[in-house]
Amino acid sequence: MSVLDRFSFNHATAKFWDQREAVEACARTGSKIGLWREPVQEFGLEATAKLVKDAGVAVTSLCRGGFFTDPTPAAIEDNRRAIDEAAALGAPALVLVSGPIPEGGTIDSAREGVKEALARLAPYAGERGVTLAIEPLHPMFASDRCVVATLGEALDLAAPFPAEQVGVVVDTYHIWWDPQVWDGIARAAAEGRIASFQLADWITPLPAGVLTGRGQLGEGCIDLKRYQETVDAAGFTGPIEVELFNDTLWARPGQEVFDETRAAFARALA
Repeated sequence: MSVLDRFSFNHATAKFWDQREAVEACARTGSKIGLWREPVQEFGLEATAKLVKDAGVAVTSLCRGGFFTDPTPAAIEDNRRAIDEAAALGAPALVLVSGPIPEGGTIDSAREGVKEALARLAPYAGERGVTLAIEPLHPMFASDRCVVATLGEALDLAAPFPAEQVGVVVDTYHIWWDPQVWDGIARAAAEGRIASFQLADWITPLPAGVLTGRGQLGEGCIDLKRYQETVDAAGFTGPIEVELFNDTLWARPGQEVFDETRAAFARALA
């Protein structure tokens, strides 16, 4: 099997590319796709589900749920809708960005909010065949985006639930700095909790907009091949998504970005 057989193009890599064109590009190359809720809603949930089914393109994840460190009824209900959307699209995983420290709260209270939300959502996801995929984000995002910063912490949050209900995202951009990451990957695999494996590179110096500064594969300092080999050796042989938030890429034609990303993927994991 060629490594390109595992390639999944996350639509955020070409954020402003028409969703139909992105799906059609994946169909032509035998690629998979990771979808985002906003373009899906704009195109229509039923229409998107039909589009990917008719094209024969597998959806590897839907992004995103979460933002429930202050688990209000509205936040829980929105996440239930996201689970339903993932199920309708045939996406096995709903990626969760846990959320920031809410006003008046602390990082500890925020993490308790994550636990509470998971307890309320995990059975619902399991009934619909969707795994809640907790994504740890780089600690620089802990205050305003995600209070879960390490793979180990994400696994601890997932531990009370069956693996088919709650898993984790292994995203190189966010966890490459962590010296415990290799043990975390081994633990995640042993527990059957790798719900999504995503690649992006870390470039130096970072662009001014850190959130949109993910580097194309092979342009930064992350040993991407080691991640692939480690995840493979641990028994994960599923799809590998490339998800790049990058203003320069977003300004270019989507087909051009797709072709470049697919080629970079092949080189990085050759």
